[in-house]
Amino acid sequence: MLKAVHRAITVRALYGFFSPQVLDVIVAANLGLDSLPNQLGHDEYHFDGNAFAGSWAFIDANRTRVRAALEAGEAVAAWRAFGRLTHTAQDLYAHSNYISLWLGRFPEAERPAPDAIDPFDRELLESPALRSGKLYYPLEALSFIPAFRAWVLPHLPRDSHAWMNLDEPGRGPLFAYAFAAAVKRTRYEYDRTVADFPSELCALFAG
Repeated sequence: MLKAVHRAITVRALYGFFSPQVLDVIVAANLGLDSLPNQLGHDEYHFDGNAFAGSWAFIDANRTRVRAALEAGEAVAAWRAFGRLTHTAQDLYAHSNYISLWLGRFPEAERPAPDAIDPFDRELLESPALRSGKLYYPLEALSFIPAFRAWVLPHLPRDSHAWMNLDEPGRGPLFAYAFAAAVKRTRYEYDRTVADFPSELCALFAG
C-alpha cells in the first residue's frame, strides 16, 4: 500500500487508543517497512511472494517484542514493533487475492458494501487458492513509476505484484474492500496485543 494509505488505515484504526505522540511513532515505524532496505529480500514484511508463513511469523515475533520491550521499560521499542506489525497485517489484503476470493462468494450484482468485509475468514486464510503477488525485479521496479506503469504491465506475469496489488484507490473498486479489511485487522491486532496486559503495561503502551 502507498504510505498515505498505510497512514490513513493506522490512524483510523488506532485513534484514541494512543497519545498523538505515540501514534506518530507507530505510524513512522509502519511506514518504515516500505524503505528500500525493507523492500528487497523481505517478502515476509509485506505478504509478498506467497510468503504467508513468514509474514505471520513476523507479526507474531513483533507482538512478542511489544510486551518484552514494555516489561523492560522500553516503550519506544514497543511502539516501533507494533508499527511494524500493523504494516505487515495491512499488506495481507492489498498484496494477496483474499479480497477477490471473498467477493467471489457473491454474485457481482449482490456484492456487500466494503465495510461488510470479513478479514478473518479462516477458510480463506488457510485456502490453497490464497496467493500473493511476486516481485519480478528488475522490471517490476519500473511499475512503481507512474510514467512507466502502462508500458511495464504487459511484460509482467499476472501473478506479479504489479498486476495483483490493491495499494491505492486507482487500482479499482476492490481497493475499498482492502482498505476496510486492513482497518479491521489493525484494530484486531491492537486488541490481541493488549488482551492480557496488566494495567501498568496498558498505560505505558498508550503513552
